[in-house]
Amino acid sequence: MTDQRPITTTDAGAPVASDEHSLTVGAGGPNLLQDTYLLEKLAHFVRERVPDRVYHVKGGGAFGYFEVTQDVTPWTKAAFLNKVGKRTPVLARLSTVAGEEGYADTDRDVRGFAVKFYTEEGNYDMVGNNTPVFFVRDPMKFPDFIHSQERMPDSGLRSNNAQWDFWTLSPESAHQVTVLMSDRGTPRTWRHMNGYSSDTYMWQNAAGERFWVKYHFKTEQGIQNMTDAEAKAMRAEDLDFHRRDLRDSILRREHPAWRVEMQIMPVADAAGYRFNPFDITKVWPHRDYPTIPIGRMVLNRNPENFFAEIVQAAFDVANMVPGIGPSPDRMVLGRMFAYGDSNRYRTGPNYAQLPVNRPLNEAHNYNKDGPMRYHHNGNQAVYAPNSYGGPAGDPRRFADPSWTVEGAEIMRAAYEAHPEDDDFIQPGRLYRDVMTPADRDHLVTNIAAHLGTDVERFIQERAVRDYWAKVDPDLGARVAEQIGLAAMSR
Repeated sequence: MTDQRPITTTDAGAPVASDEHSLTVGAGGPNLLQDTYLLEKLAHFVRERVPDRVYHVKGGGAFGYFEVTQDVTPWTKAAFLNKVGKRTPVLARLSTVAGEEGYADTDRDVRGFAVKFYTEEGNYDMVGNNTPVFFVRDPMKFPDFIHSQERMPDSGLRSNNAQWDFWTLSPESAHQVTVLMSDRGTPRTWRHMNGYSSDTYMWQNAAGERFWVKYHFKTEQGIQNMTDAEAKAMRAEDLDFHRRDLRDSILRREHPAWRVEMQIMPVADAAGYRFNPFDITKVWPHRDYPTIPIGRMVLNRNPENFFAEIVQAAFDVANMVPGIGPSPDRMVLGRMFAYGDSNRYRTGPNYAQLPVNRPLNEAHNYNKDGPMRYHHNGNQAVYAPNSYGGPAGDPRRFADPSWTVEGAEIMRAAYEAHPEDDDFIQPGRLYRDVMTPADRDHLVTNIAAHLGTDVERFIQERAVRDYWAKVDPDLGARVAEQIGLAAMSR
């Protein structure tokens, strides 16, 4: 019977003689440099990885669709949102923030929640987290925050001390740390957590009216979290629990889904609002701006090649489409550079030509050459202006999204304080008014376990006195008591 398997070839398509044996001088002699297939195989093997993301390294993802369920044309002219029932293909990537590849999925951490919408007007990337707030409000502090969460340069170990040192010297982090140290910091699965833009964006409708917006992806599976003990037990059982769960649920045809809801603020409301609405460390209370359902996201297809479609997936906050733009949220404006630059570093300047990152519509611009470029424009002029029919921008139809909050000189300064711009008001209300007694007990236990391990005493004292006691005196006292700071407990 003839072997019907395809013949092994080099990357150039030439057939090779063996998959098992190198070309040698006799049966016992040395390998030969002329064994070009061996050299190609080894050279490719040691180049199989691209640089890791600096953060959000460990993750997974799946493909699916977003469907419009309500008319949103009063708020945005984005084409993929222009009709009820319209579906747009999506890729969602879920991840941890601080852990490397191989890290336990269930460790306490914020989870990344990134969605790429493949729209007819280009790719739109909504890059958020499973929390509605973040640790810092200015991009100047973002690298420092990440450095405090990652491994120390001298020891190669992560440091609770560094984390608490940074957090307690950055009071704006209190809201996010309250969420992180609750059971929300250990979601049961990716399917059982919400996603949020966290940042504020701008929508513009066909009439030119502008609105400030926040995205909420509400899990249809229901919120489920692990206790700290359950999360640690799962670390010993399955380091890839969340990644495996997402894949297996889709294989079982239990397709995870999220309701997409928006908070929408008229532009005129921002200047007089009681706290700065562009501060990512704060939520907009739902009593002021209730969420409005607009659609539904369903994930129904696993990647066929994890490296090609998930590892190389490139999300860029700057990828927006007509009808959607940035806001004065400083983290948005900083991330609009950093994410694209990260992609160019990891997979090269032509990363957008990879199938997982390529838009549905044809790209037309004057970029040329660079590593791994394979799409080209023939004899089209590679400069503008030109006399040969190259693409041209249209400032009338596609003006840059813009806004005016107040006329002011460009400067480096903190946000101007609003009446309730206190970093501890909202986490205090979360503790007192939202959390159940069991939630509060778990929060105290989780904080104490983390703060009480390898953290210097003066930082522990600061954490209690200047951080948790300001969130709520009872919370501060309970944490102090559990970590042995009896003199500060009441």
